[in-house]
Amino acid sequence: MLQDRDKKAIQSAYSQFLAGRDLKARYGQKLMVAAIARTLGGIVQDASGERDAAKCSGEHICVVEAGTGTGKTVAYLLAAIPLARAQDKKLVVSTATVALQEQIINKDLPEVARHSGLKFDFSLAKGRGRYLCLSKLDQLLSSLGSSGSGFSLGLYGDEPPQVDEADAKLYRNMADQLAAGDWDGDRDNWPETIEVEDWSRVTTDHRQCSGRRCPHVTNCSFFRARENLGKTEVIVANHDLLLADLALGGGAILPPPEESIYVLDEAHHLPDKALNHFSHHSRVGASTGWLDQMQKNLGQMLGEIGDGGEIDRSGEQLPAVLTSAKQALEQMWPLIEEHCNFEDERGYGRQGGSARHRFEGGVVPEAMMQLAEKLREDFDELETLLNKMLQAAQKLLEDPHSPVPAVDLERWYPQLGSWYGRAEGNLQLWANYARADAEGALPQARWVTLVDWGGSTDFEVCSSPILAGKTLEYGLWQRCYGAVLTSATLTALGKFDRLKMRAGTPDNASYQVVPSPFDFSRAKLQVPAGAVDAGSADAHTDAVIDALPGLLDEKGGALVLFASRRQMETVYEALPGVFRNRVLMQGQRSRQQLLENHRETIDGGGQSVLFGLASFAEGVDLPGDYCRHVVIAKLPFAVPDDPIEAALAEWIEAKGGNPFMQITVPDAALKLVQACGRLLRTEGDTGTITLLDRRVVTRRYGRAILDSLPPFSRHIE
Repeated sequence: MLQDRDKKAIQSAYSQFLAGRDLKARYGQKLMVAAIARTLGGIVQDASGERDAAKCSGEHICVVEAGTGTGKTVAYLLAAIPLARAQDKKLVVSTATVALQEQIINKDLPEVARHSGLKFDFSLAKGRGRYLCLSKLDQLLSSLGSSGSGFSLGLYGDEPPQVDEADAKLYRNMADQLAAGDWDGDRDNWPETIEVEDWSRVTTDHRQCSGRRCPHVTNCSFFRARENLGKTEVIVANHDLLLADLALGGGAILPPPEESIYVLDEAHHLPDKALNHFSHHSRVGASTGWLDQMQKNLGQMLGEIGDGGEIDRSGEQLPAVLTSAKQALEQMWPLIEEHCNFEDERGYGRQGGSARHRFEGGVVPEAMMQLAEKLREDFDELETLLNKMLQAAQKLLEDPHSPVPAVDLERWYPQLGSWYGRAEGNLQLWANYARADAEGALPQARWVTLVDWGGSTDFEVCSSPILAGKTLEYGLWQRCYGAVLTSATLTALGKFDRLKMRAGTPDNASYQVVPSPFDFSRAKLQVPAGAVDAGSADAHTDAVIDALPGLLDEKGGALVLFASRRQMETVYEALPGVFRNRVLMQGQRSRQQLLENHRETIDGGGQSVLFGLASFAEGVDLPGDYCRHVVIAKLPFAVPDDPIEAALAEWIEAKGGNPFMQITVPDAALKLVQACGRLLRTEGDTGTITLLDRRVVTRRYGRAILDSLPPFSRHIE
């Protein structure tokens, strides 16, 4: 039960914040503060200060859908910070996008600290990949000094990046800026954009990092940042980092889940991001080449760091294992060709010239399963040997009397870690393919993608859970002290069922929808008489071409959202030249440049129309005249080419369900709400939403989709 002292602390902070910012309380915001306070304040602790799971199982989770304009960030900060402090827990705020992460750390938290009377400290958490590795930079500059202006990092097998003079200048500049104290090693704080390939040479991951054994650890940017996190009360992270930390057991980078209260903003993204973390994939041809290259590099490595101990003993066993794994991969190639008919499926799942073959029901042919078991055994042995070598190298790094020069250990340790990580990834994939799913268990999606690789083709073998719910339930919801999930779009068709299925949130959690302060009647939702059934692709595209010039003849900004790039480009090319001159189309330049050009045109009194795809239906903020009209070409039904979604639909159908009504329609309804949300961004905004898809009127599911939208003024012809 929420204690009176905690209630007063929250009320006082909220009142002071409103007064300090000269703001009025918003009804939805007050409801959100109260819902979060009741949930987090009602968590029962055991004698050790942990959440008593027997008395609080599921009730420690609060799910709040809060529409645009609610002020949800301020609501959850003012409610959660006092309760986290009172219960001696860390508050971890996690977002899906960098933009919101930066807003919270640079704007919202400083304002709350300044105006609420609450005393707390906060910091931004990032993974190792955002920080420079001093060891790698040192090695790279040493190689540069001995090789001239251009050289290849031959350690990296099938990825040998060439460093030219411009790159060398960048790395020398990094070293100079670090030495002068003008840069902290954080990629995001470098004054210019660093290309991915350039950055990848000087950063690391947890497998390649020797941690506290590294001679550069006292000056390491990542470890300095990590030490600060241990002293910080409020930590701002992102979903990817949170999931990566959980995959490492929790507490590796962020505080342990048992000691944390999580606020998951943009929580509707969490299930998809979780699936990405829990999926496995490996390319057959590329892995064969990697094993070949590893064989070649192994002799050089053993010659430099072999000590007659475990590194030597394990290293001597590697060639036989590498040969066996390589031969098994070479045998897998013709099996894939035999069992995966890509020619018949070229039109299915095509993305950038690729084709997919999905194994129905996740069932892999027996011959492939048997060979996968052989690969599992080989990669299991490879991972074991590499792990022994890594542990031996760690001991040598700690030994002041090591017989192996530290410089050689430092040079090869990241490579050993890289090999180990790749062996581990292959082990997980082939173990997944070697075992049939347990009866009654949620099936895995398994598929093979035909991809272009260096001018030739390769097979990418993939597997993934079809839902992340169970993994999140066991790894996050059951372990965390408390959690708040929030977003403007958590319900679909007015229910939380979609979120429960995909994110695994417990039935007995607190589920709330708080009202937006916006007057939605200021927006008109129309389905014009000229709108046709989008099920007929060509007729629908022709209708969109005919309708747009007349619909968008008013001044100000407009946003037209398409479900496919093909239709967007076809419509663009067919429009009259005078009208096309006003259009800025996604793909012509970067998203940021398009939005800047759009705003400049509107500020100058002109008209500008943005053409965009699904990524423009969320996270684009165009208040006032920047967007007076949103045109949605068709209902945003997912294209049925995603192997995970196809496997999920197959599973639901096998259980006697209706995948279209249980997955497709709710997903489309949620995406339509997000698309319509591009129009009203402030309480004073007005405008029109036009839906050019007659199915919302003629199909039986249309009424349910329309009723899930905010109460716009409707004009359906």
